[in-house]
Amino acid sequence: MLVWKKTLTSNPPPLLSCCPCFHFYFPGKPSFIKTPEDQTGVSGGVASFVCQATGEPKPRITWMKKGKKVSSQRFEVIEFDDGSGSVLRIQPLRTHRDEAIYECTATNSAGEINANAKLTVLEGKISLFLSSRGSSLSLTFFF
Repeated sequence: MLVWKKTLTSNPPPLLSCCPCFHFYFPGKPSFIKTPEDQTGVSGGVASFVCQATGEPKPRITWMKKGKKVSSQRFEVIEFDDGSGSVLRIQPLRTHRDEAIYECTATNSAGEINANAKLTVLEGKISLFLSSRGSSLSLTFFF
């Protein structure tokens, strides 16, 4: 695909140029600037994945969980102001429900790329057992 764009500047972009007024723009497949990273969260807590990409035209970022677009009141997608990426925020975390591979997809007219990250969710309690001369004390902390 060839895209024409008329400019009135004397400094053409670093792309193919045939005259001072017209430049050829060749679409560029997306490439990642930042990919989501594996993480471990605690039940009831928060997890956030970041995905950012560049390309021409600017890629659109989408989030998937187990092959389906994320959709729940506990899932929030926060777009970057410049449109180059987004943050997937999950709150509150649920132990078995949210453990999964999350996929970030960057798509434009030149192509599509994907990056994955694994979320592990811990139960959210710590048990501590103390023993003193035959008697024991058990404490459980929830957070």
